[in-house]
Amino acid sequence: MIDLSNIERYRENNRIEAKRALGGLPQSIWETYSAFANTLGGVILLGVEEHPDKSLHPIDLPDADGLVTEFLALLNDPAKASVNVLSADDVAVETVNGKHIVVIRVPPADRTERPVFVDGSPLNSYRRSGEGDYRCDRGEVEMMLRDASARTPDEIVLEELGEAALCDASVAEYRRRMDETSPAHPWKPLSDTSFLSRLNALREGPDGTAHPTCAGLLFFGRKTEIIRFFPEFRLAFRVGDGTGETRTETAENLFGFYRLVSAGLTEDAVPQSCGGSDTVDRSAVRNALAEAFLNALVNADYYGQGGVTVTRTPEAVSVGNPGLFRISIDRVKSGGISDPRNGTVMKMFNLIGIGERSGSGIPKLFRVWHEQGWEEPVITQSFRPDRTELTLRFLPPDGSGAAEKSADKTQKAAVKAIKKQMIIDYLTDHASATAQEIGDHLETETFRAGDYLAELIGDDIVAAEDGGRKRIYRLKAKTTP
Repeated sequence: MIDLSNIERYRENNRIEAKRALGGLPQSIWETYSAFANTLGGVILLGVEEHPDKSLHPIDLPDADGLVTEFLALLNDPAKASVNVLSADDVAVETVNGKHIVVIRVPPADRTERPVFVDGSPLNSYRRSGEGDYRCDRGEVEMMLRDASARTPDEIVLEELGEAALCDASVAEYRRRMDETSPAHPWKPLSDTSFLSRLNALREGPDGTAHPTCAGLLFFGRKTEIIRFFPEFRLAFRVGDGTGETRTETAENLFGFYRLVSAGLTEDAVPQSCGGSDTVDRSAVRNALAEAFLNALVNADYYGQGGVTVTRTPEAVSVGNPGLFRISIDRVKSGGISDPRNGTVMKMFNLIGIGERSGSGIPKLFRVWHEQGWEEPVITQSFRPDRTELTLRFLPPDGSGAAEKSADKTQKAAVKAIKKQMIIDYLTDHASATAQEIGDHLETETFRAGDYLAELIGDDIVAAEDGGRKRIYRLKAKTTP
């Protein structure tokens, strides 16, 4: 992740933490270990100090091997750390400029291991932001505990509710769709109660009566009942016409919302010609959009904030949902692995012919966009609150300037968010860069890259070092308490 031979080029940021450690193993290392494991991973450097200009420099540790031994002993003590997520190669003594330092590479923990906490309590769980390590609030801890379960959260039975909490019209429409998809399916003669039990939308409780599962309530429920258990439940389909006017539509439950949005993402909604392209395979694009939307529904954390949103403009479609992917974005893009947060909801869609095989939806989306010659889809994950955003533009990579001139305010904001996130990722991996280098990475003009950098400086995320035409940009150093 970092080039130790040029360590002075780096600054502490959301993935790098430096500690002098001359007095022994610092207690704060455990907060950072927890934070990196619960967020995006990172590197802890022991025997490295920060100079007044925020640059990092090695200082020779008198007993680097002893620090490694002490760290590993405590790491494997459940009273200190809940789990050891490191492999043998993740901790090493390195020599930099003739001085011995310790490098600890902390990978992001698997969702079954989170929250990674210290000192014996899940409430001592930390995460990492641009300002450094912070203690998770109870909501964040509960979210990680839900995701760690072998059962998906939507399997929980809601014993306070009865079958009347489900919308009869939604159930009837679903059964009609299933009869269409599989005319000879064996559940056709069943009563609604038995049918929904087979779907796992209802389950018998200790009192001998049928109660909705979380999946059943979210998929078929009446909205007034859904928000009793999911107070942050929101569904919004926003359609912009390119002039700044936007209309918003919603639905009662997930099944209704899928039908609403699917009708709004028909082939007619996909541009016939974009960015100089003579033809567009609108059917393939429309199917890929449907997969992207379904992906948000089955991965959303319905206890989280912000709701599921789909925004359509003439230039793009963006899909957002509360919660993060339960596997890394690299694994999501490569496909073949599926770990949906709402597995029962996904099966309900699959039974009526909606959804590709496990783990294939996102790779298909990237492939279709590549075949059309459009800008690669962008997946952005943010914290506090946890949220995933997928942005799909109907424009080639070099069309960003024209897009910004013609797009409405909503689309301009989406484009800026994408470019700014790309800059943050680039500066994480490269430590520093000029505006020209960043412009080349974004495939846009240097002056436009400068505009994005100026906004990031105003957001207190990026810092600039004056150097005239060769001005250098870095992620802003972590704030020292």
